[in-house]
Amino acid sequence: MAATMFTKAFWVATAERTVRTAAQTLIATLGLNTTGVLDLDWGQALSLTGSAALLAVLTALSASGTGDGPGLTETVRTRT
Repeated sequence: MAATMFTKAFWVATAERTVRTAAQTLIATLGLNTTGVLDLDWGQALSLTGSAALLAVLTALSASGTGDGPGLTETVRTRT
């Protein structure tokens, strides 16, 4: 059964993926900062994080209907 973007399960899985991607990107950005966290350009770090989150949502939308989840290899578990 292919996941459709019109189900609650699809959007819950997409939100989880988006938050996970954003957190990973922000942590990676902080880790790559060689001048220290206090000297970090937070605008650039948050811009990069937001871009990664947007790409995660767009990836889920483009893969909608191709598999059982928001990604090509992911599945959405339905609870009964």
